[in-house]
Amino acid sequence: MAVAALIVAAGRGLRAGAEAPKQYRRLGGQPVLCRALAPFLAEARIGPVLVVIGARDDARYRNAIAELGEGERGRLLPPTHGGETRQASVRAGLKALSEAGFTGAVLVHDAARALVSPELVHRALVATRKTQAAIPALAVTDTVKRLDADGRIVETPPRDRLVSVQTPQAFAFAPLLAAHEAAFAAGADGFTDDSAIMEWAGHEVATFAGDPMNLKLTHPEDFIAAEQRLGRSLVTRVGTGYDVHALADGDHVWIGGVSIPHTHGVTAHSDGDVGLHALTDALLGALADGDIGSHFPPSDPQWRGASSDRFLAFAAERVAARGGRIDHLDLTIICEAPKVGPHRDAIRARIAAIAGLRLDQVGVKATTSERLGFTGRGEGLAAQASASIRLPEPE
Repeated sequence: MAVAALIVAAGRGLRAGAEAPKQYRRLGGQPVLCRALAPFLAEARIGPVLVVIGARDDARYRNAIAELGEGERGRLLPPTHGGETRQASVRAGLKALSEAGFTGAVLVHDAARALVSPELVHRALVATRKTQAAIPALAVTDTVKRLDADGRIVETPPRDRLVSVQTPQAFAFAPLLAAHEAAFAAGADGFTDDSAIMEWAGHEVATFAGDPMNLKLTHPEDFIAAEQRLGRSLVTRVGTGYDVHALADGDHVWIGGVSIPHTHGVTAHSDGDVGLHALTDALLGALADGDIGSHFPPSDPQWRGASSDRFLAFAAERVAARGGRIDHLDLTIICEAPKVGPHRDAIRARIAAIAGLRLDQVGVKATTSERLGFTGRGEGLAAQASASIRLPEPE
């Protein structure tokens, strides 16, 4: 499926405190717009990239993109002028893509989020293959209050059901354009992001892991914070994991998120996926954040029969929540049977999808124990894993 990127850069950015719109200010030696564009232009799976600019910003736009490489500039469609609101600007961009004959999926991103990472773009691309609408979300850590018109507190919503959302947001193109057109025809305005328009139009919106580093530049102090983040070094951490499950009656086993036919099943509280359990512990170990049992205790009935992709996704989100990056996951399966080799590519692809990684960031190997020990006697399966991540250096 074709994927386009729509970068919204038509705002005036008055709260950022400079004469020029914030998307043309410099951050870490580069225009904000160029930094926001970079991961989209570097991603081969993204086709057309369209920037929506202000009606008076043609010269600023030309000057900014002149700092991109020739190959990067060549991937950009001619810019489109936006409207008075973000909603109007996105609609203008969508209409321009439609008039160019585009169909498929679209990632909508605010140029003010200049620290967007390739990993977050990848997670958005994965989302386009799963649902018509998905947005990056972060858990809310502060207590949130709802006020009345006089500023008095009327409600304290439960924090565990609240998230803050970011861009890039991922959508099927045709439903998003139709939702924008319907909102325009109905005079419904004031939407601050595109997921709200999709909700208004009756579509379900999913979420995927956001990135705490994906700061939105709104106020002058945000530029200071962004400069500090750009200069903050990352430290490499490595974690390891190990898991084992005994074989039992059954006709399949789960390995690395893939169901493999077998003469036995496994004894387990969840689905017994030794591969994903070991990888989950490896990530949690690299974070120094306990182990799979501390977060998903087998004594808790809600995890009975649970799909283990939830555990690995949780660990990957914990890395993202700390502002970190997963560099590589490596998994070794130890068993006499079933044969893992025929399923290796499917396992790698599944792990990459769960953790929001590229395929080349996942290694899967299999070995036997030369008929020694419990795996050699065919009594069980084992897996060992390692994870290398990068986290912001502690202050």
